[in-house]
Amino acid sequence: MLNHEFNHQDHSNTLVLLVNLGSPDAPTPGAVRRYLREFLSDRRVIELPRLIWLLALNLLLLPLRSGRVARMYAAVFTAEGSPLVRSTARIANLVARQTGYRAVVDHAMCYGKPSIAQQLERWRNKRLERIVVFPLYPQYAASTTAAVFDKITACLMQWRRVPDMRFITGYYDKKAYIEALAASVKAQRKPDHMLLFSFHGLPFATL
Repeated sequence: MLNHEFNHQDHSNTLVLLVNLGSPDAPTPGAVRRYLREFLSDRRVIELPRLIWLLALNLLLLPLRSGRVARMYAAVFTAEGSPLVRSTARIANLVARQTGYRAVVDHAMCYGKPSIAQQLERWRNKRLERIVVFPLYPQYAASTTAAVFDKITACLMQWRRVPDMRFITGYYDKKAYIEALAASVKAQRKPDHMLLFSFHGLPFATL
């Protein structure tokens, strides 16, 4: 007989996976080339006709841009590696602390390392009952949030036993998120400094 009892206060068998876009392993042309190939080969990211795009990607874009992009990454990489990977790991640690370590909190990258597949496999045999997937994209887009969903489901398709799963698709309009942004801005506010906000844009057709 199946046991359907569920304790909402017990989070010890819950994995909260925070997912960000990703980064090359190193600021070198070879590492950047591998990263861009994975990223730009994703059908969610580039919706052009497949054969035409892959030819352009591998014959033109990757050979011509990998070195230049590597130099751009070299300008921001530190001795600890990618700033994006490092800050995402820091966020995961802060979330774990905020929850009182009642749940397992980890981080993954949609492209690059640590990959979604690596992190899910890491916890596969830990008697997980639930997985909460939290893409770090406040607003849904097919090229970001849905790309994470594809990677998650591709991995779970290989599992015999699939845990309960909740996938967070967007939270840009949630009160707690807006208040957290406001508090962050106030904490950094200085009389003689200007705050500059920059955002990536996407066509409505790709949302």
